[in-house]
Amino acid sequence: MINSSKVNKILFGGDYNPEQWSEDIWEEDVRLLKLSGVDTVTLNVFNWAGLQSAETTYHFEKLDKIMNLVTLNGLKVCLATSTAAHPAWMAKKYPDILHTDFHGMKHAFGGRHNSCPNSPAYRKYSVLLAAKLAERYKSYDNIVAWHISNEYGSECYCENCEKAFRIWLEAKYITIDELNRVWNTSFWGHTFYAWDEIVLPNLLSEHFLGPQDRTMFQGISLDYRRFNSDCLLEAYRAEYRAVKAITPDIPVTTNFMEFYKILDYRKWAEYLDFISWDSYPSNNHSTAQIALSHDLMRGLKGGQPFALMEQSPSVSNWLPYNALKRPGVMRLWSYLAVAHGSDTIMFFQMRRSIGACEKFHGAVIDHAGHGDTRVFREVAALGEELKLIGGRTLGSRMQAKVGILFDWDNWWALEYSAGPSSDLRYHDEVLNYYTGLHDQNIAVDIIGVNDDLSKYDVVITPVLYMCKTGYDDKIREFVKAGGTFITTFFSGIVNEHDLVVTGGYPGKLRDIMGIWVEEIDALPPDTANSFALYGREYPARLLCDIMHLEGAIALSCYETDFYRDTPVVTRNIFGRGTAYYVGTRSDRGFYKDFLKHICEEKGIAPVMVTPSEVEAVRRIGEEKSYTFLLNHSNENKTVVMDDSCTDLLTGTLYQKGQETEMMPKGVMIMEK
Repeated sequence: MINSSKVNKILFGGDYNPEQWSEDIWEEDVRLLKLSGVDTVTLNVFNWAGLQSAETTYHFEKLDKIMNLVTLNGLKVCLATSTAAHPAWMAKKYPDILHTDFHGMKHAFGGRHNSCPNSPAYRKYSVLLAAKLAERYKSYDNIVAWHISNEYGSECYCENCEKAFRIWLEAKYITIDELNRVWNTSFWGHTFYAWDEIVLPNLLSEHFLGPQDRTMFQGISLDYRRFNSDCLLEAYRAEYRAVKAITPDIPVTTNFMEFYKILDYRKWAEYLDFISWDSYPSNNHSTAQIALSHDLMRGLKGGQPFALMEQSPSVSNWLPYNALKRPGVMRLWSYLAVAHGSDTIMFFQMRRSIGACEKFHGAVIDHAGHGDTRVFREVAALGEELKLIGGRTLGSRMQAKVGILFDWDNWWALEYSAGPSSDLRYHDEVLNYYTGLHDQNIAVDIIGVNDDLSKYDVVITPVLYMCKTGYDDKIREFVKAGGTFITTFFSGIVNEHDLVVTGGYPGKLRDIMGIWVEEIDALPPDTANSFALYGREYPARLLCDIMHLEGAIALSCYETDFYRDTPVVTRNIFGRGTAYYVGTRSDRGFYKDFLKHICEEKGIAPVMVTPSEVEAVRRIGEEKSYTFLLNHSNENKTVVMDDSCTDLLTGTLYQKGQETEMMPKGVMIMEK
């Protein structure tokens, strides 16, 4: 977590880029930031060109000045290493630093995320800069965290990466025969006889364009995804080691980007001292989708609180239609992050840039340059509330009895496969189940394949296409011991190399589920089957598994087509536990009803019963618990208190059973 010895409240602030402004503006900016309640600034995020003008020529004078200014004004600092965009001179002198894209085009200098992670020049100079920064600012007591690079991303397909990929493969598979086996290279005559025959998979080799990016050899492309994530991770770790060697007591992070497909955040999390991420919901994101992203971040390090490193105080600028956050929404979504585990509320950006692609992205200080704006007033009001809350919620955690699996390898492999449907998206299926629980205020942990299942009563693995070696045993033990397991269509199909497990679907899960899936029917978007359960009719969409019972019982059957009257939802008693199989995608009503039944069966209660669109989330500390009530609607909502409690934001004491009216976009934090 962020340095607890230096933090006694929810940190409030965000990215400040003084290098974009003349020094006469700095003093006024700091005055306004303090007026708004900001107590923390992230500095030096994209300043490599300003810090290093040549091979051995560094310029820290401006950074010294701003560090001294914010320190004198009592502001804490999250200090970045500036390595997310290399300088122009470096690209000219060391062209191997420039990355090559998926289409095989080598890029010129420009943009960001423009460095090849396997470039010797990039590795050398990024680490040198990180070390110099740590050495220069190690005595500053107000540095609460190191921020390595920024929003790591992109995939490189250059010659450096191809050579490094071969080395990575040889270390992993040892022999070329083993590589040929796991990649199934006998298909289409792809057998390799030497490591240097292997080419990296991109649009020039194994990939083809279609409704979504597909690949002719899933094993090759899957390993390249793993390799690319590992390469960027090693670039991060090199900087991590550099700053830790000099400032061992300052925690280190880099900012993630919700469900970012390119990087395996589950693997990365092991090497971050605390998780931080940047929350920029699209205009059409549901509340559940925003909450799911927060819960993913909280789950990456076993439920530890995370840091909301960036959000817009008003408007994003890269969407097709960049709607303003309506009054109250910035505050509501800030508390939504805290409710789901954040110990910070941070923004991008402090002052609005005057040029380039983010000049219309929101900021605490707008182009007007003063504090007489709606956004500034909302930020300042939130800053005052955070002073009232102080450090009460810091370090508190959520407690969930339901875990939902999200695995990057499964994501990559599932969506690389040619078939059965180009509309199948892993995140969508996870979101369906999460939303069914979120709608009922059921706490959820987002878990990985290495997490302990024994602390959960219910484990859900939507579309577990890839069941890695040993994971079926983990599930088997969980269910035998009394757990409830839910999985879905298109599960148990392949192993970790994306090779089909023969003998019938769902592969190694077959005995647990008590079924055999013979065929999979893919339905176009305008087509649906149907089934009945709990006295209601539900649609069957996208995929329909056609299955046979092998010990399970059918809870419901398809109602049309040639597989009418065959099972669609099944239940199997296995040991002391129960396994449910849902053979199709359905609608929001089904997921809510189905999961409500499961939770009632297991005695899992909602955090609190609330009106629709009022979310209830609970964080539990050593002595107190904090129930966040968030009215996401545009209407007044009446809430009935489930216990005696005090609202931290108003100091109002409520008795059990007492009714209170919540304003649209209103927030209450009930301490008890």
